[in-house]
Amino acid sequence: MPISLMITLLAVFASVALVSGSVASLALTRTSPERKRLRTMTAPRVATAPVNIQIAEVPTPTLKAISGVLPASPKDLSHLRRRLAAAGFEEYSAAVWYSAMRMVAPLVLGILPILLLGVTDGWVGGLVGAAMGVVLPDMWLSKKTLQQRKAIQDGLPDALDLMVVCIEAGSSLDQAIVKASGELEIALPVLARHLKTLSSQIRAGKPRMEAFQDLAKRTGVDDVRSLVAMLIHADRFGTSIAQGLRTHAETLRTKRRQRAEERAGKIGVKLVFPLVLCLMPALYVVCLGPVVVAFYRNMF
Repeated sequence: MPISLMITLLAVFASVALVSGSVASLALTRTSPERKRLRTMTAPRVATAPVNIQIAEVPTPTLKAISGVLPASPKDLSHLRRRLAAAGFEEYSAAVWYSAMRMVAPLVLGILPILLLGVTDGWVGGLVGAAMGVVLPDMWLSKKTLQQRKAIQDGLPDALDLMVVCIEAGSSLDQAIVKASGELEIALPVLARHLKTLSSQIRAGKPRMEAFQDLAKRTGVDDVRSLVAMLIHADRFGTSIAQGLRTHAETLRTKRRQRAEERAGKIGVKLVFPLVLCLMPALYVVCLGPVVVAFYRNMF
């Protein structure tokens, strides 16, 4: 290869690599949490009117009409709203649309194979699709609930540490909750949303302990229940809230580390099935394949 062509190819390769690296670095820098936080803090503040705290959502006429068609009773709809709130969907519309989807999904998944394959060949697929339409919404909701609870469990010790710093700096518990909800909005959005709801309920006039109990019911996390119980005892007996939060944060951090160690200990057992089902057959083919081919050629 001529030297000039080689130099040209190297220059083109270096230019493309430099441009690609610069674009990727710029994109990652602009989307980083630190840059987002700095843009939020340095953005010009626009004077707005005081926001009215709205605890109960007023359903629209469309949602009222859809909820009237649904076979679910108000009691079942209220229970469903609690389940959806634990999964991160606190709006009334989420409960209505989820109920409608749970009713329509078996019909759609059951009729679709019959329309594509016919009644004779598609009735089995229709039954399977209808069963999947019944099971899949609940499976999806259970998965979202577990994700939300895991995010709250993992982020609660850090939130308690921030609240301890705020309380020791002279803030009250309510101010510490508001400050923690604002600071954790990017790092821990799930926990920050629940803390904002808690502070909104307190500002709306709900007693603090009732708001904390509502938080424990809404999240369904055992660590939050123990935190609420600790705060109730601290408020009743007059003990130090900062010391109680610090001790509780240390306990939760230890539990978080133990959960991580437990998941790490299970990796060896979980890797047995992929190794046996995926790696070992390929290894047998690579090791024994040439031997089988040579044996077949010599014998036949």
